[in-house]
Amino acid sequence: MESGGKSQIAVWMLDTDHDNRSLFSSQIFFPMSGANEGWGSLAESLRAEIDEENIEAFRGTVSLPFAPGTRRQVAVKIVDDRGIESLKIVRL
Repeated sequence: MESGGKSQIAVWMLDTDHDNRSLFSSQIFFPMSGANEGWGSLAESLRAEIDEENIEAFRGTVSLPFAPGTRRQVAVKIVDDRGIESLKIVRL
């Protein structure tokens, strides 16, 4: 398998207390999203207000700081620009 690199990540999600069964995303990022996509589009659809600083933070490829859950295990799910999904589970 060969990585396409960070530039091809459409969305990635972080579960900070993974239970080995389901993914409960505590952080969701849209690195490829423009101003009217990703969280910006979601906010418009929900007629909600989202802090612009937070929108910028959730366009990146580095998670926000978090405290490990009681299971001390995280899961990262990545979806690339072709819709191909990958899941990585890491013990802390």
